[in-house]
Amino acid sequence: MAERVFTQRELNRATLARQLLLKRVRLSVVPALERVAGLQSQLAATAYLGLWARLEGFRPQALDRALLSGRAVRGLLMRGTVHTVAARDFASFGAALAGDPPGWVTPELEAIAERVAEPLRDFCSAPRTRAEVLDWLEQEHGVPNDGSNGIWYAIRLRARIAHSAAASRWRAPIHNPTFVALEQDEEDGEAARAELVRRYLAAFGPATRAEIAGWSGMKVGRFAHLLDGLRTFRDDRGRELLDLPRAPRPSADTPAPVRLLPKFDNVLLDRQRVLPDEYRTLVVRKNADVQPTFTVDGYVAGVWRVEKRRVVTEPFAPLPRAAQRELEDERARLEAWLG
Repeated sequence: MAERVFTQRELNRATLARQLLLKRVRLSVVPALERVAGLQSQLAATAYLGLWARLEGFRPQALDRALLSGRAVRGLLMRGTVHTVAARDFASFGAALAGDPPGWVTPELEAIAERVAEPLRDFCSAPRTRAEVLDWLEQEHGVPNDGSNGIWYAIRLRARIAHSAAASRWRAPIHNPTFVALEQDEEDGEAARAELVRRYLAAFGPATRAEIAGWSGMKVGRFAHLLDGLRTFRDDRGRELLDLPRAPRPSADTPAPVRLLPKFDNVLLDRQRVLPDEYRTLVVRKNADVQPTFTVDGYVAGVWRVEKRRVVTEPFAPLPRAAQRELEDERARLEAWLG
């Protein structure tokens, strides 16, 4: 049998299906976070907006409850970026990424983080602010606070320090948030890396090895030997793709509804699948600040913002009349949801 070749549009539909963006689904918060392998949430509200775009009847209180009960967690994970994930994924994904910090964590910072990890976890058994942690680090361990983010990110990654539930909830204050160490059992790193690869493919595949590395932050050599049991395909650019045997792979003509997505939404990481090249600089601005976007027929077609409690959309090009109506319906739906 000839090897299947995927078009870029088929890959677009596969990613949208796995990210729950072809149809809103009835699913509770924690299983939804697991399905999409977490949601980027540098701002606390973005996870809520991401779930609103994906789940039928989602209300902010549902994620509030998951965070307050400890079933969902917000903290640094893939690529050293803040994600909201199921609590068990925070532990598993963290174990997979241990020992492979982002490139901007220098060996010197990693050594400091390794040295202070256990006492830091004790110190953060109660919620602490960044200032409290850095003052403790200087007073107790002689690590000066030079005002940079390097050591702050390194110790949070190594000691598995997460945002507190209070700092992760809908419309939480962005100033002076608190952080806390989470209880977690030791996990086998090799098994965790194999699981992380499969979870990525379940949420974003089919994908190349480079795409797995780009999303996770792991070097290819850390997982290349853990790919047994995966299927292989090609795309129309000749690249080898990996995928789970029974994952959804919709046809290219599968309808894709208009969706309004928050800043830094997951699907915008693999930008080639959903973001046309001509719009890249309009969406990804200075310091990799990815704007809230909306999609039409599965592809980014504009940005949106909130002005005086109104949702304002800005298409990059004229839209067909049917798409205009669909966008207006979705805009009004979001505006009503925001209240």
